[in-house]
Amino acid sequence: MTIHETTAAYESWLGTFAPLMAEDVAYKHGRMADPDDPFPFFRGTYYRWAEHWPAVCGDLAAAPRVPAVGDLHVENFGTWRDTDGRLCWGVNDFDEADELAWPHDLVRLAASVRFAKTAGGLEVPFPRACDLILARYRDTLAEGGRPFVLEERHPHLRALAMSADRDPKRFWKKLTKLLDDPPVDVPEPARAALVQDLPADGLTPEFRTRPRVGFGSLGKPRFVALVEWAGGWVAREAKAVTPPATGWVAGDTRLSRAEDTAAAAVRSPDPFYSVGPAWVTRRLAPRCSRIELDQLANVADLERLLRGMGAEAANVHLGKPDIAATVVADLDARPTGWLPAAARAMADALTADWRTWQAFTAGRTAAARPGRKGG
Repeated sequence: MTIHETTAAYESWLGTFAPLMAEDVAYKHGRMADPDDPFPFFRGTYYRWAEHWPAVCGDLAAAPRVPAVGDLHVENFGTWRDTDGRLCWGVNDFDEADELAWPHDLVRLAASVRFAKTAGGLEVPFPRACDLILARYRDTLAEGGRPFVLEERHPHLRALAMSADRDPKRFWKKLTKLLDDPPVDVPEPARAALVQDLPADGLTPEFRTRPRVGFGSLGKPRFVALVEWAGGWVAREAKAVTPPATGWVAGDTRLSRAEDTAAAAVRSPDPFYSVGPAWVTRRLAPRCSRIELDQLANVADLERLLRGMGAEAANVHLGKPDIAATVVADLDARPTGWLPAAARAMADALTADWRTWQAFTAGRTAAARPGRKGG
């Protein structure tokens, strides 16, 4: 199928699990056609990646399987507070988690570096980036993994978490601007999920939609609860749970593996991250959110950050007991340069789709212009 046929088929399938927000989907489609920035297209089409993966990287797709993030990329990292209030860093979104061949996450992450470089968001040679990711991934597997707690360690990550872009005053000004919008009707299961983790009983939050947030999941219903409590703002977010796109490609309806994958990973967990049968909820706060590409572009030690991303991929894969030795042996048997080669191949396939999507979108726009005569 062409990229627009695949997109229509996937969104039709996705809509059987959650009603898609038409305005957000239209916005996403428009951003995917940006002629100067391929990164939104890459972010918004994980379903197409999942479709290309076995055909483009068949040998890698047959490697030993692990609990995988699936849609791993440079913007899928963020920070949270653990039960002891410590600031932690790691994978931020497990919506597309599934059991996949271990190279999958690394190839996806490396390809995202390539797309981010094209967009001008990351300044590091692509082969070097792949070497950094892969070397730290292997070392972390061999060491048994280690959570990223940003207290006495990882000053480069702590500086990123504390950057001006994540200033509390700026964060709450932007989030509470949602209160200018009219209240919305929230499905009762989502409302219950939002309220259950508020810090006190009897609070009466305001409920709003949270449009145009994220990108891969843009179009899924997403609600936020906002309330003032004990001298400051408190916020919770609920997003619809859907099966991973790899289930669509495989022709089955596998259940979400988000909760199991996050719980099994080597990390100090986020106590407010909860996956129910229909809604995933999390706390929203200045230090509890995704780190975006424009913030990554200002990191002084980008190479250290890429090493951390490789290590965190290993932390997730170590969620399968006794898998480390098997993966290391398979990794060591691979030829030199396999990661950049695979990432380039997948990036090339998606770039071709991006060009097709631009042409298709431009054609539809021209056809919709007022005054156009039929043939």
